[in-house]
Amino acid sequence: MATINTMNDEKKIDKAAYVLKAVAHPLRIKIIQMLNENKELNVSAIYKDLNAEQSLISHHLINMRDKGILDIRRSGKNIYYFLVDTAVADVIECIYRSKAMV
Repeated sequence: MATINTMNDEKKIDKAAYVLKAVAHPLRIKIIQMLNENKELNVSAIYKDLNAEQSLISHHLINMRDKGILDIRRSGKNIYYFLVDTAVADVIECIYRSKAMV
């Protein structure tokens, strides 16, 4: 496994911490999993599946979009959210498989 040279990779470390903080909420993790499985979904599909308030889901979606984790595609009046990079979902899956989750 490669070691991290903190002097050269400080920006990468800061970005990793930023992304991890941005997804560190159970609903956000669920949203990321849903988008990873479905590629893209609109707000209605997400809040109905999670049985949560639309305003709460919208808040989380906007927050993750602002932080570069999600993006949107417009189709008429509908807005579809999708993961910018599935690496975030891969990290979550890796955590699930870790010994720390036992």
